[in-house]
Amino acid sequence: MIEYFEQLTQEEQESLTEIIQTLYRQTFILERKFDRRSGRMVYTKEHRACSRHFEFLKAYFEVAGISLKESVHMGLIYIQGEGLWGEKLPRLATIYLLLLKLIYDEQMQVVSTSSHIVTTMGAINGKAGEFRVLNGLPSITEMRRTIALLKRYQLVEPLDVLEELNENTRMVIYPSIQAVLLGDDIRELLGTFGGTEEENQRTLYGNDAKQRQPQETVVEDKEDEDGDETTV
Repeated sequence: MIEYFEQLTQEEQESLTEIIQTLYRQTFILERKFDRRSGRMVYTKEHRACSRHFEFLKAYFEVAGISLKESVHMGLIYIQGEGLWGEKLPRLATIYLLLLKLIYDEQMQVVSTSSHIVTTMGAINGKAGEFRVLNGLPSITEMRRTIALLKRYQLVEPLDVLEELNENTRMVIYPSIQAVLLGDDIRELLGTFGGTEEENQRTLYGNDAKQRQPQETVVEDKEDEDGDETTV
C-alpha cells in the first residue's frame, strides 16, 4: 500500500490526501455537482480520482475498520464504520437538513425523467412552519450562514447569490442528502424539535451509517469535467 502511494505523482498524492480528509469529515464524495455556468450537473474531479484509486483507498480505510463503498444510483462514494463521528451542526442547520431531506424525498416520488431536485428558501421555511419546528422566522444572517454551512458539506448548492437571500432563493438538493438519516422517519424526528437544543442533538453520520442502504436517484449528466448541534 505504501509502495503504491509512493509511485504516484506529488499531485496525485495531494489529491488522495484531500479525498481521505473529506471522507473522514463528511463520509461521502459526490460524483456530480451543479455547475452554474452550464446550469447542469457535471462530474467532479474528486470522484474520478477516488474511483481511479478505489482499491488503494479501500485497503487504507480497512486498516481502521472502515468500509469504503460506492453507490452508482446515488452517485456517491462513501465510508461506513462503527467509529465514525463527524462534526457537529447548529440546531437550525439540523432542522433545515431534515426539512431538505423531506422535500427531496417528496419530489423524488414524482419525478419520472432525468432531473435534479431544486427547492427554494421559502419552501424550506414553509415546511418549518408546517411542522412548527421554529419559534419564528430566522434572521437573514442566520439563514445565510446555515445554507453556506450545508453547501460546505455538499448537501445543497445555492443557485442565486447568498448575499441577496430571500424566499425566492433557489438551491439544488444533492443526492448526498439520502446519506443522512436514511431509513428514519423524518416527520417523527421533526416532531422532536420542541425541546431544548441539547435534547435536539442527533448523530447524522457515525454509527447510523452502517444501516444505510443506497436508493436510486436520477440526475442530469454532462461529460465535461469540473473541476448550539447535530453531527455530519
